[in-house]
Amino acid sequence: MGVRNYLIDGGSGTGKTTVCDELQRRGYQAVHGDRELRGAPEPGADTSGSASDSHLPPLWDVAKVKGLLANQDEAVTFLCGGCRNSSDFIDLLDGVFVLEVDDLDTVMRRIDERVLVDPSDWGGRQEERDIIMRLHDTKEGIAQGCAIDASAPLHLVVDEILRRIH
Repeated sequence: MGVRNYLIDGGSGTGKTTVCDELQRRGYQAVHGDRELRGAPEPGADTSGSASDSHLPPLWDVAKVKGLLANQDEAVTFLCGGCRNSSDFIDLLDGVFVLEVDDLDTVMRRIDERVLVDPSDWGGRQEERDIIMRLHDTKEGIAQGCAIDASAPLHLVVDEILRRIH
């Protein structure tokens, strides 16, 4: 991982995966947490919910995260994705960016676009869409951090994140 490490969080449809892809395209170390870090919490960790809470962000493998954070081969690394046990490692990070999209219609359009590509993706079923809409209002399960307007064009969103770390 990096000498400096950041979490990029946000609700469904705010662009965590897309921002991660763009950071990678620009040559930054960026990890798709939802794909690469899923796992079990450390023994005794507060997971704030049970495994049946499918509407909550996934648990990340804390041991794997801590191992990555200990490696300082890169100048900067971004962990991108929702994680409900981030409190187990957040103190090891240099910062947290929270992608925000105030307009629910934009969020739902983004969900629709990704479900067209993969109908099994989160948001494809009406029950999931109902949960996304509720969580959009409550911000439940999202880490506290520096808010980034993710309704802007992708290049501006990533430029703003990079501006804030330099």
